[in-house]
Amino acid sequence: MPLNEGPRQTGERRLSVNPFYGPANPIGDMAEAPPTHRLPEQPMAPVTAHQLVRDELMLDGNARLNLATFVTTWMEPEAGVLMAECRDKNMIDKDEYPRTAELERRCVAMLADLWHAPDPAAAVGCSTTGSSEACMLAGMALKRRWARRNADRYPGARPNLVMGVNVQVCWEKFCNFWEVEARLVPMEGERFHLDPQAAAELCDENTIGVVGILGSTFDGSYEPLAELCAALDAVQERTGLDIPVHVDGASGAMVAPFLDEDLVWDFRLPRVASINTSGHKYGLVYPGVGWALWRDAEALPEELVFRVNYLGGDMPTFALNFSRPGAQVVAQYYTFLRLGREGYRAVQQAARDVATGLAARIEALGDFRLLTRGDQLPVFAFTTAPDVTSYDVFDVSRRLRENGWLVPAYTFPAHREDLSVLRVVCRNGFSADLAELLTQDLERLLPELRRQPRPFTRDKGAATGFHH
Repeated sequence: MPLNEGPRQTGERRLSVNPFYGPANPIGDMAEAPPTHRLPEQPMAPVTAHQLVRDELMLDGNARLNLATFVTTWMEPEAGVLMAECRDKNMIDKDEYPRTAELERRCVAMLADLWHAPDPAAAVGCSTTGSSEACMLAGMALKRRWARRNADRYPGARPNLVMGVNVQVCWEKFCNFWEVEARLVPMEGERFHLDPQAAAELCDENTIGVVGILGSTFDGSYEPLAELCAALDAVQERTGLDIPVHVDGASGAMVAPFLDEDLVWDFRLPRVASINTSGHKYGLVYPGVGWALWRDAEALPEELVFRVNYLGGDMPTFALNFSRPGAQVVAQYYTFLRLGREGYRAVQQAARDVATGLAARIEALGDFRLLTRGDQLPVFAFTTAPDVTSYDVFDVSRRLRENGWLVPAYTFPAHREDLSVLRVVCRNGFSADLAELLTQDLERLLPELRRQPRPFTRDKGAATGFHH
């Protein structure tokens, strides 16, 4: 969660209460105007509190028009009912909610089968609050395995983790929190993700693992995981170093199995030790669920696993969080049951079709150059064409926001700071009709943008949208 600061002003304002918010008599039942940053002295009617909160939330953007987020913004009403029925169940109380725990186990088994674990029954995994927690757990397992192999040198030696500069910020957090050196492969030219050979060259005896991303958040492209494993095979042949790979499949691990079945990226690669995904991204569940799986028990050091009593038996757990609702796990199982392989294939193909179609229409406008086309993740990035000098991507993002569209504009990292792009994430619920409306709004804006004397964004750092 982002850190929030308290109020900056000493003169605190108060919320205004419409007289009609009173439950019966608009005057006699009118609540006192409550403070915004202190607890009110007295309670108020639930209808009043509800309306005050709802009025303020009206100023939030429309989630369905948010093309910045990968997070699911639409589910079926039946899923919403199940989630409402399970939101008071604490996932940690597995002995009190044994069926919810069983649904979690089934989801892990389904993912192990989907990701071609050599023996799905031997694979181990858990639900998390999202991919960030899943990545932390996977990183902890990598570090602990490395420390166990290097007990004669650790803690004197400093462990490192190799990854592309395009990784999600959670990996930077992991390296910071768990005191691991982050070795980043920079972008070069038109390569916007990790280069296998460059990653292999950064590895040494202190490397706990290499992270490969199945679907970069910067542009939606898959990293070449088979080539990465082959490069690390060559390192082992040359040096004897056996360096595992973790696949951050936050989005792609729920796309590639259905749309790119011939792509070898998962446990079919012997060097892949663990995989994570976000159930709340292309897993098609509302925010609050992720998954982490390990090839087998050997890949997850036993000393990291805590055990709780489960119906008089032994229930192993591995998590950073403790209490959390079972609603999202139940919703994940519902979605797996509801869609099956063919249903997921249809949903993800529809999202990819929308992405590739929208990318082609934007390219046809003539003002933009595509970096990716949405044919891997249903995500694409584009920038202004070389001859466009009157406006930039930040102007486009700002003007689209006036029509309700949230399309992030941001600058790429090291070695490509010169490149600023817009990125569109096409999720389930963002239909071809909505894509057509976005294209029409963009077409209407272009004549005004072309008449600008220059780009109006002076501070690109302040204008950069959060792109993860």
